[in-house]
Amino acid sequence: MKGAKLYRGGSPSTYSFLWPFSQALSATISLDAVPGQSKHFARDVRDRLSGLGHYYDGRSTPPGYVGGALPPYAHGGTKSYDDNDWIGLELVRQYRATHDPRWLTRAERVFELIEYGWDRDPTHPCPGGVLFSQSSRNKDRNTVSTAPGAELGLRLYLITHDGAYLYWAQAMYSWVRSCMRSSTGDLFLDHIDFDGRLERTIWTYNQGTMLGASVLLYKATGQTPYLRQAKRTAAAAMARFKPSRLAKEPPGFVAIMFENLSLLDAVRHDSAYRHYMQAWADRAWSTMRDSRTSLFRFEPSRSPAVLTQAAMAKLYANLARRTSSFR
Repeated sequence: MKGAKLYRGGSPSTYSFLWPFSQALSATISLDAVPGQSKHFARDVRDRLSGLGHYYDGRSTPPGYVGGALPPYAHGGTKSYDDNDWIGLELVRQYRATHDPRWLTRAERVFELIEYGWDRDPTHPCPGGVLFSQSSRNKDRNTVSTAPGAELGLRLYLITHDGAYLYWAQAMYSWVRSCMRSSTGDLFLDHIDFDGRLERTIWTYNQGTMLGASVLLYKATGQTPYLRQAKRTAAAAMARFKPSRLAKEPPGFVAIMFENLSLLDAVRHDSAYRHYMQAWADRAWSTMRDSRTSLFRFEPSRSPAVLTQAAMAKLYANLARRTSSFR
């Protein structure tokens, strides 16, 4: 919706959920970061940040972003911790680009929410981990809510040097490595519930956020084992997700893994990373893009979705950026 700076949802009368909106925000900030493009996208970034405000529930304890736009546009919804992770990381990026303290302060408030979501019941199998959401029905602690939380904590530590952020980031990272590692040891499962049942699906974005957290821990501590862990996870993910399997992954997940691969490439360059990403991007451009509209259709039977278009815009924008800019 133009006045509210929101995206339409699945029907003309609804608005986008926070997850697609967060990736549209990420894509816009990525486009703004491409050299020479800020003059074209600065206003779009402001629009995304304005629209983001319609998801923020400042009256809740702790405050944070809810799953749908608040009244009068929609009915809000439950806070999901992974959604808030993505938003927090983008707020940090915006602070690093502008040095506007508003975005750092809001990112710190988001991290308070993520810390609040840490499971503190010692009777649960694999105690710890960040819950998936605040829903009363939720019984899961997920890699996707915990690993990007570690990334957010590390980004905040690298800016503020507040040791509490490093403490929590290391706790989150260690929990995923202890409780969610696959049998190979270098890839990560999806989630574990309160009864100890594991969901063993291996998604691209979980590999990406864990290798990204490894790189940031190396930057924060200088300890080389973290960098070795990042490189092993990258190698294992690239070996697992060959082109045929990668094509079946949601593009939003792929874009997140690729962004974290770029972070690793910035710290320890390996031409195989860029080759891997560029090959998939070229294949998607030639096989999944409608040449008449330039919209991507990974599921031809469905209408083009905000999430898919945002993911692809983010992916190509990141490929156009200097590798060093991912530090």
